[in-house]
Amino acid sequence: MTAVGAIWIDGAFWFQTGPGTKKHRNVERDPRCSIALSILDADVVIDGHASRVTDPADIAKAAHAWAESGWPAEPDASGTGITAPFNAPAQGPPPWHVYRIEPRSSVVVLGVEPGGLTRFEF
Repeated sequence: MTAVGAIWIDGAFWFQTGPGTKKHRNVERDPRCSIALSILDADVVIDGHASRVTDPADIAKAAHAWAESGWPAEPDASGTGITAPFNAPAQGPPPWHVYRIEPRSSVVVLGVEPGGLTRFEF
């Protein structure tokens, strides 16, 4: 598990990473991945498959969504990656690759009464 700055767009989680990172190598080798988050009184783990996004229109949409949320991302000159004035140092230099995680299933654990665990398939 590695922390990512994921964003929800069009029914999927999107994240970015540098081409020289372990995360990039892992996702390219095996696209199965999970996103874990805590919302309100529940913990959620979403399993899915990541695929690299290279369509310039989709890259622009993701960059715009990140910029709207406070990280000033924009498409790089090729239109197939993103760049920004800053990022986590572990990501390496821009441009960064963008990935989309298509959810397949999730497990939700409620932390308040009545509690419980539920699995959802998509």
